Amino acid sequence: MEFETHIGKLDYLLGVNYLFIPNHIVKSMGGLKCGRLVCTLNKKEKFQCGFMSLGNGDAYITLNKARMKKLKLQIGDQVNVFLELDQSEYGMDMCEELQEIFRQDPYSKELFDLLKPGMQRALIYYISQAKSSDKRLERAITIIDRLKEIPTEKITFKLLLGKS
Repeated sequence: MEFETHIGKLDYLLGVNYLFIPNHIVKSMGGLKCGRLVCTLNKKEKFQCGFMSLGNGDAYITLNKARMKKLKLQIGDQVNVFLELDQSEYGMDMCEELQEIFRQDPYSKELFDLLKPGMQRALIYYISQAKSSDKRLERAITIIDRLKEIPTEKITFKLLLGKS
């Protein structure tokens, strides 16, 4: 689905920058609960995302400051958006270090797959944001070790990060 929209700012959410997604586009993609999406912005920048409700059937997709800067965008700019359903397993690309742990230790992947999708994406993001491969591996090992120690019903993101 390709369309034009504008960039706005949600002051009530600490100034979050967003792409406005009108009701008819949300419906054509399967509604607010359509799952994860891949967004291509101005035919240049591709990223994974999801709809957030604005009310009245309209939605938004957040835009981080780095992406805005990279594309030289400002609040109020008109942009070209192409949306497609995300076919990836977790709705986010997984770093090689975490993939390798899962390959070597299938039980760790089983435990990871028991987590809610939002928790899985948060952990993938946290691990992937480390700048070096060594740091990504260290984070992945730490998270997986904690995942094995904490009873499934008590798992929280905070506990997995070692913050009680």
